[in-house]
Amino acid sequence: MTGYARATGAVSGAAFTCEIKSVNSRGLDVRLRLAPGFDALESEIRQLIGKMISRGSITCNLSIERDGAGGHVLVNEQALATVLAVMSEMTGKIAASPPTLDGILGLKGVLEQRDKPMTAAAETALSTAIIEGVSQALVDLVLARRQEGGRIAAVLLERLQEIEDQIAQAEAHPARTREAILARLRQQVADLADDISIPEERLAQEALLLATKADIREELDRLTAHLTSAHQLIAGGGAVGRRLDFLAQEFNREANTLCSKSNAVELTAIGLDLKASIDQLREQVQNIE
Repeated sequence: MTGYARATGAVSGAAFTCEIKSVNSRGLDVRLRLAPGFDALESEIRQLIGKMISRGSITCNLSIERDGAGGHVLVNEQALATVLAVMSEMTGKIAASPPTLDGILGLKGVLEQRDKPMTAAAETALSTAIIEGVSQALVDLVLARRQEGGRIAAVLLERLQEIEDQIAQAEAHPARTREAILARLRQQVADLADDISIPEERLAQEALLLATKADIREELDRLTAHLTSAHQLIAGGGAVGRRLDFLAQEFNREANTLCSKSNAVELTAIGLDLKASIDQLREQVQNIE
């Protein structure tokens, strides 16, 4: 399921921004991008995500802005020495004006700006605020995913209604009856040769055998049971994506068997429509937790 949430906060000396994004995934895949120096929070943040989300590809970005007003500007003595050594070596080789102090200090790496160190208490307060911010962002993310889930649930119910209608069509199709099979068998025998005479009792036996082989009663009963289970899972809510995915596979298995047992073109067409609806159902199931 997709979703986005953002939380911000600040303590004395620093401010933070936490962004969490979610996209579809078969399992739970968590990717953290934490600001330098905050790797110690990774385990706790992963635990928070795992408690609230069970499926999806989650990306959590944490950025920190420290108060630079009291920062320090330091001279990188090693970099400065290297620059001065090169200048001394090049003196007399190139006709140029001597470099100015601001020019030397403007060279990359000569001056370094460092943020003012935070006290241990301030660092602890910042870490606590970050965890609270991540928790709030997760609450907002779960709410956004739940809203999307409600929209997807409506689509799933439409697909289930299609499947139910197609099961009813297969249930009522006249080609399933022994009488229809016997009539087709008589016609097939008549088409082979007019002078072939087969006792009516033998035709009835063959029709019964064909009806037994083509019986889809068991498949229809299983499809109906899967429908009931799917409705119960959707009504119950929660993390039902994987169970619905399994049910979709079972739906497809029964539809395949129905098509293989079909003894009429119309019944095969119903089976193919059923497979199409099941595929659409399964595609939507991939989008929920």
